[in-house]
This record gives sequence, C-alpha cells and structure tokens, in this order.
Amino acid sequence: MPEKNLEKPKVCFVVAAEITVKAFLTDHIKAMEQYFDVYVALNTNNKHFLKPFGIKIPVIHINIRRKISPASDIKALCELYREFRIGRFHAIHSVTPKAGLLSMLAGFFAGIPIRIHIFTGQVWATKKGFVRWLLKSMDKLLAACATHILVDSSSQRDFLIEQGVVSPEKSRVLANGSICGVDTDKFSPDPESRDLIRRHLAIAESDVVFLYLGRLNRDKGLIDLARSFGRVCDKYDNIHLLIVGPDEQGMKEQMESLCSSCIQKMHFVGYTDVPEKYFAASDVFCLPSYREGFGVVVIQAASAGIPSIGTRIYGVIDTIEDGITGLLYHPGDVDGLASKMIEMIERPDLRKIMGSNARIRATKKFSKEIVTEALTDYYKSLLLANV
Repeated sequence: MPEKNLEKPKVCFVVAAEITVKAFLTDHIKAMEQYFDVYVALNTNNKHFLKPFGIKIPVIHINIRRKISPASDIKALCELYREFRIGRFHAIHSVTPKAGLLSMLAGFFAGIPIRIHIFTGQVWATKKGFVRWLLKSMDKLLAACATHILVDSSSQRDFLIEQGVVSPEKSRVLANGSICGVDTDKFSPDPESRDLIRRHLAIAESDVVFLYLGRLNRDKGLIDLARSFGRVCDKYDNIHLLIVGPDEQGMKEQMESLCSSCIQKMHFVGYTDVPEKYFAASDVFCLPSYREGFGVVVIQAASAGIPSIGTRIYGVIDTIEDGITGLLYHPGDVDGLASKMIEMIERPDLRKIMGSNARIRATKKFSKEIVTEALTDYYKSLLLANV
C-alpha cells in the first residue's frame, strides 16, 4: 500500500500592497497555516512586515503597481509566471483588480490547478464610455482565467452576473458575505474612548456626531455628504461631522468650501490605525458611496453599536437592514441624505434601538471567526478532499 503524502498543499495569496494583507488576510492566514503552506506575493521590500501579527510565512516580492503601467505590468506578469512555475502551488488566490488580472493570467499559463479571485467592488461601476468598457473587459478576462470566483456580497454577485462578468456556476459568496468579517471585541461600545475623543475634539457628550471613515475621494460621495451636512447644520447647533481617513483628492478643501458656515463643526482627522476609537466616539455612521463591494466599515460601525446611513447600492444593502440597523437612501440624493440625518438627530430612541440591532446582527452574521472558518472550510473542500 503506498505511503500517504503528508506534504501540505501550497497556497499563495497575491495582492498589490501590504495594507491589503494587514487589513483583510491576517486572520485567514493564521487559520490556514494549520492545513496549508501559505505564501504571499506582493509589492514590498519588507519580508518581515507580518511579524508584528505573529505570522512567519514566505513573502515573494512582485512589483505590482496599483495604476495601469504597461511595461511594469508585463514585467510583473512574467515575475508571477516564474514564481508560480518554480513554486508549484496547488492554489493561488488574488485580491484587488490589478493583482487579480496579473495573477490569474500568470496562473493560467503556469498551469496552477486552482485559481481563485475575490471581487470586492468594481471601479468601472461608476465609469462611462471607453474607460468603463476597458476596465470591465479586464474583469471579464480575469474571471475567465480563474477557476473559482468569490464575491464578498450577494448583491455584488448578482450585479456581476447581470453584467456578464461572472457566471452563477463559477461564483459564490462565503458565509453571509465580507472578505474578512469584523473583530467584534475590537469594534465594540467603548465609553472611555468615546469620552477621550470627544474631549480632544471639544465635542459635548450630548451632541450628535456623524462619522465618515475611509478613503476620501469623490466616488465615496463626500461632496453629497458635505452638502447635506451643511443644510442640516443650518438647523441644528448640536451636531458635528467627523471625517477620518487619507485624503486622496483634496476633498477637505472641497468639503469645507461647501460648509463655510459650519466649518467649526467639521473635524478632519486623516489616517488612523485605531478606527475603533472613532466609531465609539460617534452616534451615526454615514456611507454616501456611489460604489462598494461590501462596505466593511458599515459592519465595523454596527459592531461598535452605532447605526448607519448608507446608499441603496449593491454591497451596502447587504450590510444595512433598512429601518432595522440603519437607513438607506438613493445615491446622489442630497435632500434624501439630509432628511435621514435629521431623523437620526430628532430620534435618539431610534439611534439606540438601531445601534443595538446592528451590534447583534454584526455579531451573529459577520464576525471574523465566521468568515475565516468559511474560507478555511472552502479551501479544505478544494484541496484536502483527496488527501
């Protein structure tokens, strides 16, 4: 009788930058190391960037740039092909569009048997004309080269199927959605952090704080948020808008110009590595986005016990139960957003009930443990069935 092969299957995650691994993959990698030899390929010169997370896995440097750069992209494609051929991986798994396209192409030509990509949102969803066609075509090519497609929300999967990018047979959503879930211990009601942040920003405990947390760009609907806040601020003295995240397109100046009469009620923080403290300090989370894959910030807010106001678009509708854990409005409707903000201001009882509902839902459906277990089981079904 032949001896059983005890060698672990080799899995390689492919991303463009360290931040993607740190934000979405650390818990998955820790869980999967028990069953697989896990590698990560990305654009970094720091092969020990995962050490603070207690992770020691091989790191492969591939010069994947975020923006389209034909010469650089071709070089990265060749590098990935070489690494895949040498590494003899049983599976590769890409995250983000550029890493996905390059690794699925390289994996296809290298003969990697299992090629997985996860869609977390489409840049082309808000584009028009040739740019939309080009970016959409790239996603179609990516999906064609993959053997398995994951999507981080059900409504996004429906959109991709409708658009002809993926097929129902080839795609699926794990658990209840989300790429990584939420740490319900880290993101939780925290009176101490609430008091600390509010005192630092000179915000009274009785004031109502609306929070936006994420990248600052136009696709996130921040111009709409500024216009709505400006209108509401003219009627109420006890409100504040807290904006946390890196400014990618000079949004601070644009937003302030739209709220000149209430600039003192706007607080720009910039990037933070302790987002949980700002959720704890706030009363309502706002996501006025025009496109989202899932909206992980919404479930972080929910886990922290605060309701959300969000746009009625794919991805967001999976994270907000309208009237139960938050309120939805149509993207671009400035009056609609303003009316939802007013409803939250005037009904503290509603905020409290929705916040409690949101916390319960996040814990039951979107905890990081649920998502990590689902992904690990998925890999075990693909790679360990015959071991």
